[in-house]
Amino acid sequence: MRRKSKFIMILFVCMVAMLAGCGQSKKEPDDYATNNVKSEKTDSAKKTSEGIAKDKIKVGVVHLSDPAEGSGYTYTHELGIQGMQKNLGLSDEQIVRKNNVDDTDALATQKAIQECIDEGCNIIFGTSWGYMDVMEQMAEEYPDIYFCHGTGYKSNGKNFTNYFGRIYQARYLSGIVAGMNTKTNKIGYVAAQDSSNSEVTGGIDAFAMGVASVNPDAEVYVKITHSWYAPEAEKAASLQLLDMGCDVMAQHCDTPYPQTTAQDAGVYGIGYNSDMRKETPDACLCSVIWNWSAYYTSEVQSIIDGTYDGKNYYGGMAEGLVDITDLADFCADGTQEKVDEARAEILSGKCNVFDGKIETNTGDTIGKKGKTLDDDTITGGINWYYKNVKIVE
Repeated sequence: MRRKSKFIMILFVCMVAMLAGCGQSKKEPDDYATNNVKSEKTDSAKKTSEGIAKDKIKVGVVHLSDPAEGSGYTYTHELGIQGMQKNLGLSDEQIVRKNNVDDTDALATQKAIQECIDEGCNIIFGTSWGYMDVMEQMAEEYPDIYFCHGTGYKSNGKNFTNYFGRIYQARYLSGIVAGMNTKTNKIGYVAAQDSSNSEVTGGIDAFAMGVASVNPDAEVYVKITHSWYAPEAEKAASLQLLDMGCDVMAQHCDTPYPQTTAQDAGVYGIGYNSDMRKETPDACLCSVIWNWSAYYTSEVQSIIDGTYDGKNYYGGMAEGLVDITDLADFCADGTQEKVDEARAEILSGKCNVFDGKIETNTGDTIGKKGKTLDDDTITGGINWYYKNVKIVE
């Protein structure tokens, strides 16, 4: 995986400063500030080409929904694109956006990407899982264009790469927060996909492990919508979990409905994608967040510099790509201390979340004592649920 050490350390220091925990002065939610972290150019990377002059760069972005609608997944990617544009000094004319492109519709995906190409884009980012196969095919057809696919697992090592992050690290921390703050020991989780999708399932498991690390009596109730973006289904799933007595609501879905329904019901929430205190200041214990500009800035910069190496990107907390926000002032006593302990262990490498022998909710075991699951397994081979997870029909 790509490592830009100087860039990474600057991002990490900035993120730590912004994401300090309870007991320190709190900043109001500012997603733009999170994604507009400046970086310094590094000369340590090996040049692989002459690069592309900055004024010749044109970036295409294919979005699943309209980023102006809500503060979820697409919104956060768009903030990352805006952060990259600001960091690198690109003009508005150098960014082409295609919004509301259904990632289950291959023809719509192909049309959107082709429009980006026809408009002169030489870098194209596809931000949703379902764009993967079409991007793979078009990368072969257009070898001089850089295709970068968010989430998923495919790449060709040349002009088609995959980017994602160790979001499970932040999920684990947020699970600690949920486990410390539930009173019913029932925690709800609205999930976009079932166990066939390792991205979603791995996040659920990491969250559930965090819960269990501080509260072995708590259980995580998961309702699956079977769609990356389904507002009505997400709202219905949230209400069903609340009716079951869940008093903390977490999510891996696009809209903030799990959070807004939690606040309406007078219980707590764990936001996702961006800082959801904006919508739910009275309920949000914390949010699991992405700083996508950490990736977008480094990727476009590498193409400008001629240091692009065709490798996939898989950053985590150390790279400043993922984290959790400040904890709410109304978190239970001791929550911050537990989060701080776990954070230190993750950053030091003492804890890799998926360590040792792991018990599933079917009684099987995964992994081995003294070992940790590798990246390929985490991104493509987690098709099981941790022992305290219950799937809601």
